[in-house]
Amino acid sequence: MADPELEAIRQQRLSELQSNFKTSQGDSESQKAQENKARAQEDAKNSILSQILDQDARARLNTLMLGKPDKGQMVQNMLLRMAQMGQIGAKITEKDLIGLLENVSAQTQSKTSVKFDRRRAALDSDEDDL
Repeated sequence: MADPELEAIRQQRLSELQSNFKTSQGDSESQKAQENKARAQEDAKNSILSQILDQDARARLNTLMLGKPDKGQMVQNMLLRMAQMGQIGAKITEKDLIGLLENVSAQTQSKTSVKFDRRRAALDSDEDDL
């Protein structure tokens, strides 16, 4: 009682499912490759940082990354660029890192000033007593 049209539809559906399964496996493999690549880049970055920073400076940078991730990432990228360009001769100590952080803070921090016009805001209390 097998209808030839029904059998053709079953075969078509089976081939669709098999092709979807193959593409999903390919996607998962490419996703794993991307994850491995990202992990390798992170390991390389950590290796460079451990070579150019002493232990106390590394701890301070990690603390900064927890407290202010955007600022910590900026400092970390700056250190990596300096290392790649050969601008770092010796290991950076905690004091050197603090100085670098102060320079970065001074550059990124905008100076805000508030002006208060006393002439406009001044209320004459003598007029209220009359």
